[in-house]
Amino acid sequence: MHFTSEQHLDDGVLEREFTLGEIPGILWTPATTPASAPAPLILLGHPPLGLRTMYPRLVDRARHCAAEGFATATIELPGSGERPRRPAAEQARADLRRAMEAGEPVTDEIVDALVLPLVDQAVPEWQAALDALLSLPEIGGPVGYSGGVISIGIRLAVVEPRISAAVLFAGSFVPRAIFDEARRVTIPLHVLLQWDDEGNDRQAALDLFDAFGSEEKSLHANMGGHTGVPQVAGDTAARFLTRHLS
Repeated sequence: MHFTSEQHLDDGVLEREFTLGEIPGILWTPATTPASAPAPLILLGHPPLGLRTMYPRLVDRARHCAAEGFATATIELPGSGERPRRPAAEQARADLRRAMEAGEPVTDEIVDALVLPLVDQAVPEWQAALDALLSLPEIGGPVGYSGGVISIGIRLAVVEPRISAAVLFAGSFVPRAIFDEARRVTIPLHVLLQWDDEGNDRQAALDLFDAFGSEEKSLHANMGGHTGVPQVAGDTAARFLTRHLS
């Protein structure tokens, strides 16, 4: 991990951009004192729109987490931002767009082509970032995961034992293979669902929630579309992570 810049935000949060090999990322840590203990860590997931596009939302989430004593970090997803494009993913995205505009069913083949290669590449990158972050003296466990592409969060919850709890957003297409992995998830989960999400199959989201193997899982459903998540939903999710990571 190589830090490339740093700045103190007006609430004392330290923001540092870094690279991990060719992968850009950002780390936010709360204001500290000489007696401060290492901060628990929350990995901030996001959709594949690029860190620069998502920055306003990410930094807002990071500042709220810092106020509760958490460090947060995120990395650029494969094929997003300034990272090299993935031609197969671009084709799958175009196929998805054509199907939705034509009012046609989105086939399993399109969903698999769009999501599974992203999960296969992104999850090891998140694990490498976690290795580097937990080696920093100011960062400690436990670790949570919050938001982003739900299939990435599911895979991480299955393969990464250092993640103790997760907040997942049911707002994207999920391959059938990921449904099978969801049955192996055992950590505490808090799932957000926008009831009128125009790009999300509500019944599929409910079936996915039912599939999770966790003994502790909660579903927070709100009226509204994909981008209409109310503040109260974010507050509830934050309390969930605070309870499990503090």
